[in-house]
Amino acid sequence: MLASGLLVVALLTCLSVMILMSIWRQRKLWGKLPPGPTPLPFIGNYLQLNTEQMYNSLMKISERYGPVFTIYLGPRRVVVLCGQDAVKEALVDQAEEFSGRGEQATFDWLFKGYGVVFSHWERARHLRRFSITTLRDFGMGKRGIEERIQEETGFLIESFRETQGAFIDPTFYLSRAVSNVINSIVFGDRFDYEDKEFLSLLRMMLGSFQFTATYTGQLYEMFYSVMKHLPGPQQQAFKELRGLEDFIVKKVEQNQRTLDPNSPRNFIDSFLIQMQKENKSNTEFHMKNLVMTTLNLFFAGTETVSTTLRYGFLLLMKHPNVEAKIHEEIDQVIGRNRHPMFEDKARMPYTDAVIHEIQRFGDMIPMGLAHRVTKDTKFRDFLLPKDTEVFPVLGSVLRDPKFFSNPGDFNPQHFLDEKGHFKKNDAFMPFSVGKRYCLGEGLARMELFLFLTSILQNFRFKSPQATQDIDVSPKHVGFATIPRNYTMSFLPR
Repeated sequence: MLASGLLVVALLTCLSVMILMSIWRQRKLWGKLPPGPTPLPFIGNYLQLNTEQMYNSLMKISERYGPVFTIYLGPRRVVVLCGQDAVKEALVDQAEEFSGRGEQATFDWLFKGYGVVFSHWERARHLRRFSITTLRDFGMGKRGIEERIQEETGFLIESFRETQGAFIDPTFYLSRAVSNVINSIVFGDRFDYEDKEFLSLLRMMLGSFQFTATYTGQLYEMFYSVMKHLPGPQQQAFKELRGLEDFIVKKVEQNQRTLDPNSPRNFIDSFLIQMQKENKSNTEFHMKNLVMTTLNLFFAGTETVSTTLRYGFLLLMKHPNVEAKIHEEIDQVIGRNRHPMFEDKARMPYTDAVIHEIQRFGDMIPMGLAHRVTKDTKFRDFLLPKDTEVFPVLGSVLRDPKFFSNPGDFNPQHFLDEKGHFKKNDAFMPFSVGKRYCLGEGLARMELFLFLTSILQNFRFKSPQATQDIDVSPKHVGFATIPRNYTMSFLPR
């Protein structure tokens, strides 16, 4: 009995010492790091955060501590940057120092630092340079990819016509079309819309993407070291990510068997050829980076643009006057007898403004991808130790009241001057900025314009709800913003 009592006392003493040591280490850093709420051991600032509304929680904390503050997501220490000034100062003015990649726990479970998106800067630098060059070789940013998008819009429009005005959920109509654009570059071919494997892949993609925006997804960001071993929705997300990886591995193996080093057919072929050229131990061109970079492109090239369009359709049904003005501009500039072209955008300021406002309001990646400082870094009046994680909260930039009047409202006038001309805005950075900006930005801009104008050239949107009853607030906001599920009708014009 005495021995067990002494054991309990010893354990309590050890626990107390650990807590005091943790607090002492944190206080030692507080003189260098930005201010923030006091964390508790292990759970950090969990009690101050609403994991169902993580973005709103961070904005509330910034009201007290300013645009640069420190937060503890469980045991994970993160410096948060809010507003255009702070984000630009870090990612552009001190781009090299902030070029490291922080954690995104759900995706890190699979990627583990490989691939162009979730890797550290030295690896990413090589993979980005190769990826950008290769994507351009296969038409990205050129007339070739524009024709590919136009071809895909034709398939999409035909599938909408076949619904004959019935109310449908547009989710997988859009993701199939958008995905086929990047598929034509990465895999060298498109999928048929009725392909069951293709639809299964898109469901896996949507499921894992949505998970990152949920309560459990945000909780996993804090306590992944424990939760990855427990049952729960995270295990389904892992299963979906593994299924996507297995598909990429299968496609790579198919390409290997039929590879012609003198005639690359797609991105995978080009990477395999580069692997043969750099057959050495310290190269970044190896199978793991090929699989993960291909998955990066497949995933990002599908989900962000299709979700933006899905949110955009909902916003246009909420604001039918905006849809009507786009119809008018399409009729004036393009007419009904030819396909929209990307060069038309320069003569369509209102449509351009609407697309920008959809991206701003929709705010697909509100928290931004986490960064990491690559060395001890002086930022404003603070010193960030090497490897400090940084959240550049892109949502706070897209809703910065210094740059957008009434930022909570959907209003294309945010991007128009008094004469109706398109007006650039320095706070528009849905693709991020600096060294780690989205490498598919050019393709995404072209897709958003061509898909939206082509669809609206042919259809009017109709909701089963009255305009005033349409809810445009998001279903989930976490790592990603997920619009609410809805149905709509595509009525021929």
